[in-house]
Amino acid sequence: MAKSSYLYFDPERAGKLRNLNLLARQAVEGFISGLHRSPHKGFSVEFSEHREYSPGDDLRHLDWVAWGRTDRYYVKQYEQETNLRAYILLDVSGSMNYRHGEGPTKFQYGCFLAACLSYLMCRQQDVVGMIAFDDRVRFHLTPGSTPAHLDRIFKHLEGVKPGKLTAIAPTFHQLAASIAKRGLVIVISDLYDEPSEILRALQHFVHKRHQIIVFHVLDPAEVEFPFRKVVSFVDMENGQKLQVDPRYVKDAYLAEMRAFIERYRKECSDRKIEYALTTTDVPYDRMLLDYLARRKALVR
Repeated sequence: MAKSSYLYFDPERAGKLRNLNLLARQAVEGFISGLHRSPHKGFSVEFSEHREYSPGDDLRHLDWVAWGRTDRYYVKQYEQETNLRAYILLDVSGSMNYRHGEGPTKFQYGCFLAACLSYLMCRQQDVVGMIAFDDRVRFHLTPGSTPAHLDRIFKHLEGVKPGKLTAIAPTFHQLAASIAKRGLVIVISDLYDEPSEILRALQHFVHKRHQIIVFHVLDPAEVEFPFRKVVSFVDMENGQKLQVDPRYVKDAYLAEMRAFIERYRKECSDRKIEYALTTTDVPYDRMLLDYLARRKALVR
């Protein structure tokens, strides 16, 4: 397979998942049962909205009436009722830029994961949008499935840099209110904000009849706390420093982290939100393979 020119898309790793087309589709359709109204792909196609033309778009969908009125090129977008509409919400706040050791940062891992998921969904003719956020929306790409759309996703991922502050809950409430068509919402985040507020915001998506998958991304050091000598920790969002002797805080830290993870696991389950924890030392393609295999087993 040819080497990718994209920073966050590795075709060799994506190639390992090429046989998961039906597996991914089955997992998603089982998870989002009732959303697809037509049993035949392309059986019912209706005009949905316009967007501005981008190089590579199919010229057959140009709206010449709109061009005559505005002297600008617009593409007609159609909704295929059999296709899944997905939105990937990627956390790019300062805390996502953490890593301990040689592996990727949580931000880099999230970008790789988002790119791979986008590729898989576009490959099976589903439409996917991408939203990057920290304390605000950094970019918002409406759902699409063309090669040109996938190119835009990959390039936007390369252009975004980790921010500073986190405001997950307000951002999610804003998006839940603004995303009109129900679909699948995929969250990629370390979830470092007030859990009760985040969970209420996730419930907002549930209320709007979206199905939700949360990929909780952490660095192994955040889960294991491997530090032995006195160390100075720096908050990556506000710059505050704290000097710590690990001998006196490790047990309490690990107990808090276990409770933090378990709360998300339990409360997501209670809300029928799919929750998957991963650490950045687990290759994202292997994590996806294991995750989709578990989903297939659950929907049988």
